[in-house]
Amino acid sequence: MQRRTFFKLAGLGTTAALGAPLVRGADAVAIRTGCVGEPARDLPLAGEADVIVCGAGPAGVAAALGAARKGAKTLLIETHGCLGGVWTAGALSWILDSANKTGLMAELWQALEQRGARDLTSKGKGTNAYDTEAMKLLLEDLCTGAGVEVRLHTRVCAALKTAAGRMEYVVTESKSGREAWRGKIFVDCSGDGDLAAQAGCGFDLGHPETKLTQPMSLMALVAGLVPGEIVEYYHSEETAANWGATKDKLRAEMERGGHSPSYAKPTLFHIRGDLFALMANHEYEVLGTSAADITRATLRARKELNQLIDGLRGLGGVWKNLRLVVTAEQIGVREGRRIHGLYTLTTDDLREGRRHADAVCRATFGIDVHATNPKREKGIEKAGFRPKPYDIPLRALIAKDVGGLLMAGRCISGDFLAHSSYRVTGNAVAMGEAAGKVAATAAKTNRLPQDVKLEEAG
Repeated sequence: MQRRTFFKLAGLGTTAALGAPLVRGADAVAIRTGCVGEPARDLPLAGEADVIVCGAGPAGVAAALGAARKGAKTLLIETHGCLGGVWTAGALSWILDSANKTGLMAELWQALEQRGARDLTSKGKGTNAYDTEAMKLLLEDLCTGAGVEVRLHTRVCAALKTAAGRMEYVVTESKSGREAWRGKIFVDCSGDGDLAAQAGCGFDLGHPETKLTQPMSLMALVAGLVPGEIVEYYHSEETAANWGATKDKLRAEMERGGHSPSYAKPTLFHIRGDLFALMANHEYEVLGTSAADITRATLRARKELNQLIDGLRGLGGVWKNLRLVVTAEQIGVREGRRIHGLYTLTTDDLREGRRHADAVCRATFGIDVHATNPKREKGIEKAGFRPKPYDIPLRALIAKDVGGLLMAGRCISGDFLAHSSYRVTGNAVAMGEAAGKVAATAAKTNRLPQDVKLEEAG
């Protein structure tokens, strides 16, 4: 590591302009009304890589694996203490739009089955459910086995560009302090497009008219239920054709227990044995880009989930042994920034089922807008049409405004309705894998991502 290499970052202004300084150790901190001027300081260069991936959720892990397996020196930076993002820290436990995916998504399902971490139907067919703890270890094993350098407990807080507008460094904050990392190509897999926004990319956020975003949901894992006794309340092989009815019956039971859920379509997913995942919460009119909003949403959601579960247990019968095992460390944020790319996926792509020569995958999930206004609807908003399977093109994964930057996952370039379909994690894995391969090829050949053909990247 070049620990003796430093970068000087300018502060918000000079102490003379801001007023009398306060002394903090050897630094002078200048203050004016509503603003603090941070003194310039030197940052250590903590490391360099061909490809730097920011965010280790489904898209980020896939991007890191895609790059490392192509021979690129790869760094994966993650805020939480595990890999997997919403899959693990978010306790999602259920993967959508993965059945038609090949490559890494199919590899993950196979590995989970081999580890006994995927639920099977009575006929031995794998369901969409998985064990979150097993997923953590699997992702760590895959990344370390591929030679990915993993940095946990680290948040990306700034991006530095060359005069020509190409990304060259990310700045992070952690227990190790503030550090800089140099890369050739970067992939934003933060979910909310944090890296791209810090780099100066344009973006859209929320509904084009109301500016409201889809509500957040805090997942919970619960135990003490006998699957055969609650078949009418959860999605299973026997109830697959009438999943809506199971949700309505579960809501009725919650209301009978004294609490009406903020999400009108509460859902139980069977993981294995007596372990289930529960999604029953909606946090409305909150932004995934606001720490204050996320904090308030998390506190409200955790309280609501405890009340709902306590209410069900109080009914006795099939619920008498119901217990809350854990609530997610990370609330599920459905919608953040949609970064402007070289192509923008639109509602028409879904309506027409458009094909693209540079397709990274085919999305088959429907439009899934969780209601933004609880006064009108607390379930899923009606789209007015059923989308046809459509392609997600590589161009939607390449940043328009900053060189050397790709996106993967729900922060790619798309409109409000299209985003509600492609945002699910089966698609995120396919996007991430493609972005990682293209990033590795671009880094190794000193090109920009838009100059790399998808078939060349493999």
